Formats: sequence, C-alpha cells, structure tokens
Amino acid sequence: MQNVFQKEDCDLFVKRINLLTPDSSALWGKMSVAQMLAHCNVTYEMVYENIHSKPNGFMKLILKLLAKKTVVGDKPYPRNIRTAPQFIIVDKRDFDLEKNRLIGYVTKTQELGESEFEGKESLSFGKLTAKEWNNMFAKHLDHHFSQFGV
Repeated sequence: MQNVFQKEDCDLFVKRINLLTPDSSALWGKMSVAQMLAHCNVTYEMVYENIHSKPNGFMKLILKLLAKKTVVGDKPYPRNIRTAPQFIIVDKRDFDLEKNRLIGYVTKTQELGESEFEGKESLSFGKLTAKEWNNMFAKHLDHHFSQFGV
C-alpha cells in the first residue's frame, strides 16, 4: 500500500489526480468524476475542517464495531461498498475546485507527516495510529482512482 506520508507516494497520488479530466467516466458506480473528488475530500474535511458533526456516542460505538476494521485495515475496498451518509455526494460539483482541494489536502497530509497523525482522534473511530490513518487515506484514494481508471 502506498504511504500518504512519503513524498514519492504523495506525488503519485497527485499524478493520478492530474490524469482525471471533467469527462473521465467511472468503470463502476454512479458518481461523476467531480462528485468522486468531492467524496474523497470529505475524509480530509473531517480532519482539517470543522464542517462535519461528530457522531454521538452510540453511533461512534457502532462505527468502531462494524466499520473501523474495513476502513482502516489493510484489505482494499470491494467495488460498490456502502458509504456513510456524509460521504454521499448527489449534487453537481465543480471539477477544478474539487480537484485542487484534493491535491491541497493530499499535499498537506504529507507535509504534516506521520507524527502528526500518530494517536490523532478520528471523528468516527476515536484515536488511530499513523498506519491506520495511512490505510484509510491511501486505500480510499486508490479505490476511487481505480474506479475512474487512473
């Protein structure tokens, strides 16, 4: 798995983002390319922006028990996996805006580095290791870039 904290791997993610065009179409799923970029941005918004509400204690427990292993584990996501409601993007999005936001988030994460994420609190799963953060970021990006053939 690629490491979002290493510059070389980060550069490969940015290269894949730059291969996308407003006309890129999905090999599976329903999202447009701009919606996919916005969807990928949600993961980073939950880390860097204060725009998503924290799940209540019961929901956080359910997420930890049912979703955490899938989200932060080593196994890649299967196609058409269900997603949390805050990740569902149904409205039209601006491709260039979402693309530039994602490049900014990927770059910021790499620049902050692994030590910034070791033990950092996730809105949904509590404290995660840097490896778990990497797995979550890297496999989510890889899943959706593969969805769009890049």
